[in-house]
Amino acid sequence: MTEKMKTTAPVSSVGADGAQPQLKNHNEIIANEIAQINLQAKNLSEKSGSGGLQTVSMTELYDTVYPPRTPIVDGFLYGGTYLFVGAPKVGKSFFMGQLAYYVVMGLPLWNYPVREGTVLYLALEDDYVRLQRRLSGMFGVECADNLYFATQAKTLNEGLDRQLEEFLKAHTDARLIIIDTLQKVREVGGDRYSYSSDYEIVTKLKPFSDKYGICLLVVHHTCKLESED
Repeated sequence: MTEKMKTTAPVSSVGADGAQPQLKNHNEIIANEIAQINLQAKNLSEKSGSGGLQTVSMTELYDTVYPPRTPIVDGFLYGGTYLFVGAPKVGKSFFMGQLAYYVVMGLPLWNYPVREGTVLYLALEDDYVRLQRRLSGMFGVECADNLYFATQAKTLNEGLDRQLEEFLKAHTDARLIIIDTLQKVREVGGDRYSYSSDYEIVTKLKPFSDKYGICLLVVHHTCKLESED
């Protein structure tokens, strides 16, 4: 009896069958240079002309040394604007309190090193009594002088950015600002609760965090109402 062997039909490759050229791997990282000179930011306004497309050549890109992004939590959280989104009542504010406390104390978060600095926490859905109860239950009586709270703030179109600027001028070592929640700082009359409107708000906040080199963390609830979309 002849045994039939199962064979696999050869599959032609999608790309070329010949050997592909190998890209050279370099360990030289431009951002490792000591000098921190952002040439592009200086030249953009000169090159834009009358509303023309702003471009940068590869040579100019390589000649520009950009400041490195300093982490708040190494490998986890850096400067910039972030949305922290979750369902209501899952413990978002507890985690924000933990994060804020660990940053001001310089304590490792989940074994990630933390860069110590001042934190502003806009707890806009709380009052000071609830904050005191929550934080003392989490951390006991050990407190920090460089963790600041506010339970009221202006909306975006009322001057929230100016309030934050005044805080940063008074606390130059600030590294993290937490806004809890997004709904509390929406523009007056901004009742368009959608992805596009949320994206628009974050887009307005991002230049602020970039300007001051801080982390702006915005807490947001997922939709509380049932929806077909």
